Amino acid sequence: MEIIGYIASIFIGISLGLIGGGGSILTVPVLVYLFSVEAVSAAAYSLFIVGLTSSVGSYSYFRQGLVNFKTALLFGGPSIISVFLTRAFLVPAIPNEIFTIGGFVLTKGVFLMVLFAFLMIGASYKMIKSDKNGQVNESKSLQINYPILMLQGAMVGGLTSLVGAGGGFLIIPALVLLSKLPMKEAIGTSLLIIATNSFIGFLSEPSETYMDWKLLLSVSGFAIFGILLGLMLSKKIDGAKLKPAFGWFVLVMGVYIMVRETILK
Repeated sequence: MEIIGYIASIFIGISLGLIGGGGSILTVPVLVYLFSVEAVSAAAYSLFIVGLTSSVGSYSYFRQGLVNFKTALLFGGPSIISVFLTRAFLVPAIPNEIFTIGGFVLTKGVFLMVLFAFLMIGASYKMIKSDKNGQVNESKSLQINYPILMLQGAMVGGLTSLVGAGGGFLIIPALVLLSKLPMKEAIGTSLLIIATNSFIGFLSEPSETYMDWKLLLSVSGFAIFGILLGLMLSKKIDGAKLKPAFGWFVLVMGVYIMVRETILK
């Protein structure tokens, strides 16, 4: 299973390099089901892996002049605050056993995985549906709504840091529609925001949290190899064409997690 896990880690990076998101949403399932990491710890591990991988990708886009620092600050500032508050205070405040109905016990781990499944299903819809509307809005000279951009940054930061995802599938549409960034620039800016949010979330973990650094660095190494491969492929393959197919895969994974953590528990 570990060999499959390392192969899957490469695809995490490839997705981030090709479409600027999506790959990070696979990190928690890979850690939980292929490396047998407990769900709460997997969310923290995911933040480190996604942060390190995205930072490599964002540097590549920065060298091409495809990172908008003003937008990254406006969106990322509120997002960072939300990430810190969520990981430092909200996650530790969730009880290990939330409630019991009959023989079913909703534990903290199950709650996070079910929430993650909902997030995956919602993300899959954004990936599967046509991007035609987004392309039209991108070309219009609309006024940038800074308050809405900052509010969405805070919401995305809180939600994705709760479950350990990077949130590129939510950040990129926001940057395209609210900041009018071209797609390539939105991907580069998104990777910078993801890297910053993920590292802040990871550093906000309680000091007593156990970290398997061998596993963290190993998975990160394969994911970094994947994102470098994805960046090379992005010059030859249109990521927009791959996004719907990847969306269907994410949808199947989300439904699988939902069934496994509830009906088959």
